[in-house]
Amino acid sequence: MFNDQILVMNRSWMPVAVTTVRRGMSLVFRNHARIVDHDSFDLFDWERWLAERSASKSPDEAPVAGYIHTVNLRIELPQVIILSRYNGVPNRSVPFSRRTLFRRDNHECQYCGGRPGVRNLSIDHVLPRSRGGGTDWLNCVVSCVRCNVRKGNRTPEEAGINLRRRPFRPSLMEGLGVGQDMPKAWERFLKV
Repeated sequence: MFNDQILVMNRSWMPVAVTTVRRGMSLVFRNHARIVDHDSFDLFDWERWLAERSASKSPDEAPVAGYIHTVNLRIELPQVIILSRYNGVPNRSVPFSRRTLFRRDNHECQYCGGRPGVRNLSIDHVLPRSRGGGTDWLNCVVSCVRCNVRKGNRTPEEAGINLRRRPFRPSLMEGLGVGQDMPKAWERFLKV
């Protein structure tokens, strides 16, 4: 429940991030954000959301998905929030970093397809840096340590191994963590 995700938009209704329910509700509770009704586009502060989107709960009632359950209340989970103060425009390109590269490649070795866990994954330069290869989206892939050592200071062709997928620059939606399983409520706010 608290690991569900909320779409965060700036004051101009542009998506800027995806966050957890816990963080999103914290922003709303501290008046840094408002909850958006994805059907009517109404904005709710914390008190109004509680008044209109919560119900009393009987002690023996089983938890229902899509709600926060307190001792006495069942509160509907928001899916979209809008920041009250921030109106900056998000960077339209995804910054290159270890975290975003691992997200792009789905924490999967791009040579053998294995998923040995983050500790056993590394960044591999398709064209080695010693041969002029850059550290960027189009030359780096996630590789398990075993395949990275096997490839060494060679290109994949020289090492006799194949890339499962060519490196690419991810889109903004991929950078925000919005994938194929995007909640239906977000579709009206994102250009799909």
